[in-house]
Amino acid sequence: MRVLLVEDDAVIREATQLALERNGFEVDVAADGLTGLTSFRARRPDVALLDLMLPGMNGVSLCRQIREESPTPVIMMSARADPIDVVLGLEAGADDYVTKPFDSTVLVARIRAVVRRMGRAAGVPPPAGSTFGDLEVDRDALEVRLKGEPVELTPTELRLLLCFVDSPGTVLTRDVLLEQVWDYQWGGDSRVVDVHVQRLRAKIGQDLIETVRGFGYKLKSGMA
Repeated sequence: MRVLLVEDDAVIREATQLALERNGFEVDVAADGLTGLTSFRARRPDVALLDLMLPGMNGVSLCRQIREESPTPVIMMSARADPIDVVLGLEAGADDYVTKPFDSTVLVARIRAVVRRMGRAAGVPPPAGSTFGDLEVDRDALEVRLKGEPVELTPTELRLLLCFVDSPGTVLTRDVLLEQVWDYQWGGDSRVVDVHVQRLRAKIGQDLIETVRGFGYKLKSGMA
């Protein structure tokens, strides 16, 4: 598995590269955003690991550019756990984020989890089609259409939508979604769920996924 690591701090970059290589990853490194983008286009990694604060092109801009070109999973890294920083990264298209300093075993687990999620999204079994109001989900072709027009979803957004489609009318807690979509059986940050639900709503319609305050979200069964 090839990882692109874009980190401007030389100490963190080298330590993270060594930790990933010890765990069997092939690692391409870059010290700034523009070099990272060039490396991404040339090497086509399986996962991109991006620092939030980068010279030349910051991590958010780099993530947004990668997302425009590819569904490759992106994990953001940040020394700050400020909600604004987290949301900016996720809204740019990141699939996950980690806060520095991080344990290398946690980072490896996050990388493997995001790749597993993408693999499951690419191999989702039948049933083939489901319709919810103006939304059509073809699970064989992995296509989503709204009013007949194709909707471009990231692998994480697709996995999240399929969780709702599998359980229409059922309230799915944030913990359940974290486990099923992000593989966080130990409990992750619920902001990841909230931001991805917001992004999914923006693409498929605001009214299809309902917020159940204090619990989580559900797909409105009356729209099926």
